Amino acid sequence: MSQQLVAEQYKTSDNLDARAQLHARFSRSTIPWHRWIFDHIDPHILAHGRVLALGCGPGGLWQQNRDRVPADARLVLTDFSPGMMASARTQLVDLPCAPLFAVVDAQAIPFVSTHFDAVTAHHMLYHVPDRAKALREIRRVLAPRGTFYASTVGEDHMREMWELVEPFAPGAIASARQVTQGFTLENGAAQLAPLFDEVQVHRYEDSLIVPEAAPLIAYVRSSLTMLAHSALTAESLAAFSEEVERRIATDGPLRITKASGLFIAR
Repeated sequence: MSQQLVAEQYKTSDNLDARAQLHARFSRSTIPWHRWIFDHIDPHILAHGRVLALGCGPGGLWQQNRDRVPADARLVLTDFSPGMMASARTQLVDLPCAPLFAVVDAQAIPFVSTHFDAVTAHHMLYHVPDRAKALREIRRVLAPRGTFYASTVGEDHMREMWELVEPFAPGAIASARQVTQGFTLENGAAQLAPLFDEVQVHRYEDSLIVPEAAPLIAYVRSSLTMLAHSALTAESLAAFSEEVERRIATDGPLRITKASGLFIAR
């Protein structure tokens, strides 16, 4: 995925918000995604260390765990997109602590070496053009005993949805996979291993059961700028919408695979 497509996709938080809504409404897990992620972050680091969040987007992780953020937490929240940073500032005005906000490129992190006790990078490393350079930068700014938390998706993530899209936008499956294939649950550990002594992967058990067409259609529409080699025309989007509505009316709610998880590297 080119930097131009990434910039267009994440110019504001609108596209990300549309996708988050689908997961928030129809995920089957008893533990919401952001709460599950936060469960894995060392509370001692949050209370006593420095934390750098790369690609934090509109700040959903921190917003949905505001009750667990220590008042004296030392957070630096960053994103490559100025629009995302603007959304994060708005969304996190009631956070117990007072984080620093900054527009930052993960390939050139503007902080001194060994400064942070933890770095987070959630669902964003697959967008970084020079991922090896970004990972070296992350390792550089981590303290010697620091921890890196990186979430991502697996190869089967949202498989059934893209299979529905494919007849109306040939190449959609391959194009969607191309977006995330750079850093997945299947290949992420091999990329982290040269830089860290210990790499663990934790998988988030979840799926979607979608009884309404509109939220799924909004999800697909929000993803269009990411599909470099495939796009839905107005006509094919209308036909796709009709097919989703027909499928739900005939077969009941759509069941969609989710494959998400978290790497913890030390």
